[in-house]
Amino acid sequence: MNRRDFLTTSAAGAAAAGLTAAASADDAKSDAPFKLKYAPHFGMFRNLAGNDLVSQLEFARDQGFVAWEDNGMKKKSVEDQNRIAKAMERLGMEMGVFVASATFTDVTFAGTDKAKREQVLKEVEESIEVAKRVNAKWMTVVPGRYDEKLAWDYQTANCVELLKQCCDILEPHGLVMVLEPLNHHTNHPGTFLYGSPQAYMICRSVGSPSCKILFDIYHQQITEGNLIPNIDLCWDEIGYFQAGDNPGRKEPGTGEINYRNVFRHIHARGFDGIVGMEHGNSKKGAEGEEAVIAAYRDADSF
Repeated sequence: MNRRDFLTTSAAGAAAAGLTAAASADDAKSDAPFKLKYAPHFGMFRNLAGNDLVSQLEFARDQGFVAWEDNGMKKKSVEDQNRIAKAMERLGMEMGVFVASATFTDVTFAGTDKAKREQVLKEVEESIEVAKRVNAKWMTVVPGRYDEKLAWDYQTANCVELLKQCCDILEPHGLVMVLEPLNHHTNHPGTFLYGSPQAYMICRSVGSPSCKILFDIYHQQITEGNLIPNIDLCWDEIGYFQAGDNPGRKEPGTGEINYRNVFRHIHARGFDGIVGMEHGNSKKGAEGEEAVIAAYRDADSF
């Protein structure tokens, strides 16, 4: 081959490679479903989708998201709950968590105050109708603060006992509360449940299919790191994941967590549940919302 032919052939190869790269880029931007069921929340795509709740669901589905979560679902009107449920059923989307019971100021599960413990049971009971209305299986429970005057093991026993009572309420309906360990260093000092080993031990002690772990990758990166080994150690008790990068609690790729590797590992282990996008957007406006979508396409490209 002479030099002219070589250059011509090389140019053609480079052009073909460029077309392939362009096609790959187009694929990354496609509306095909992601490998994992990432769940946005209301407000995350407000600038691109508008303020209407159903419009936001429709926009997310058009981007390939097949799940959704809403911490504040219990506070929405019955009319809105019904609208959301009908839209999600039409769109083929799965409902993730809403908050059933949570406090960051009171000693509830860890303590002995009868009124506060009965209030928890009431909140769990009230969550059943909401879950049925919006076709939800999972609900978040935050077991309150720890008691500074009570030995830790007594607090753990109190927590396990109240969780068992919650399970008695939820099990007949096939519903699952997921316990969320929260970090003490940045966001929630003083909460009773803060680490994945602790959550694992409590769930094993409760011994119910209605009590599992919500493994929030953001919180556990701050609390303990060592994410993949801890996920493996907790695996049998994990019911739900949430994501957010650290520092900042924004979309993947804005902090120190290698989300592509973490998501690859979760997927390889056969996780078919929901990964909630419980974080903010790193940039404002439509640009920030487009960045969130691109970030999940990138993290999901394994």
